[in-house]
Amino acid sequence: MFYPSYIELSKSALMRNLKFIREQTGPNVLFSSVVKGNAYGHGISTFVPLAEKCGVRHFSVFSANEAYRTYKCRTEDSNIMIMGAADSEAIAWAIENDISFFVFDLERLNTAINHAKKIQKPARIHLELETGLNRTGLEGKELSEAVAMIRSEPDHILIEGVCTHYAGSESVGNYYRIQNQIWSYHEQCAWLRSQGLNLGLRHTASSAGVFTYPETIMEMVRVGISQYGFWPSKETEMHYHLSNGTARGPKRPNPLRRVMNLKSRIMSIKTVKPGQFIGYGTSYITTKTQKIAIVPIGYFHGFPRMLSNIGYVLLHGRRANVIGLVHMNMLFIDITDFADVKKGDEVVIFGKQKKGHITVASFSDMTRYLNYEVLVRLPSEIPREVVQ
Repeated sequence: MFYPSYIELSKSALMRNLKFIREQTGPNVLFSSVVKGNAYGHGISTFVPLAEKCGVRHFSVFSANEAYRTYKCRTEDSNIMIMGAADSEAIAWAIENDISFFVFDLERLNTAINHAKKIQKPARIHLELETGLNRTGLEGKELSEAVAMIRSEPDHILIEGVCTHYAGSESVGNYYRIQNQIWSYHEQCAWLRSQGLNLGLRHTASSAGVFTYPETIMEMVRVGISQYGFWPSKETEMHYHLSNGTARGPKRPNPLRRVMNLKSRIMSIKTVKPGQFIGYGTSYITTKTQKIAIVPIGYFHGFPRMLSNIGYVLLHGRRANVIGLVHMNMLFIDITDFADVKKGDEVVIFGKQKKGHITVASFSDMTRYLNYEVLVRLPSEIPREVVQ
């Protein structure tokens, strides 16, 4: 109740998105909800219980810290998978708490084996294969050594899955690179089977892969941005509609719904005479008597400073222009042409209000940030609450 701005998460929007995505993957494919980056800005502690209420039982995170936060707020017996950073102590904690993790080098595999022996509990691992992203992953001699180590420790290593990550499946410019990765992945999986390994869940598809490379949908998919109601890219959206004969138009609405609405409230109203500068600096000067409202949200909250004098928000269902420089914790909007505005009136930064709608993409287009960047810049201090 002490915070002037807040984020609403729509349960109905998430339910709709999950249903749509599962229609693409098929009913027998395990859905892993990617909640890295504080659930893409939606807030792990609020989003994870919400996702569980919508039927999600598997969560993917980047780091052990995110795994811990997910572990602390889950309300069901959900599975957690660490895809990235985890030091030796974190590996021990993961094994103890039945949390799986990627193994992408021999050092991590050796650490897992040692801790599993001490704890007397098998490490649940996902072998990450290097297929051409050249980021993390096992290949060649290192993969051969890893297989030998796993085969020598059957009581301490449990392979839950084999995975890889594609180098930009949201862009057609990466098509041939992705095709080579798909081929490499299947070749390496065939070799692993020849070595007597049970591969468990094969998973390579992210949001973009689900929509643009359906052949990458295997036993599990790792879906991030699209579950929150965003296409990975405009190319991905176009590809989906062209592939399904559903060219967008008045009768073809976007099948994804934004889960998040970012809102604030007017904290002060002021009438300013002509010829006066607004806020810091001299970037905006009144040319007539203007009525302005101060909104307690600024670049600290993720509203980019570069939207000074060009951004807008929703007030009473209409666009209200941002004037002057965006401050750290506040911005100014011109309400001269608005009637009956008062302190405490709701201001929508992005989301819906009456018939008005502002998308995160509007920020992306004006700032050249990706949707991902806009979302993860939202501070964890902003309270999140679930609405229907």
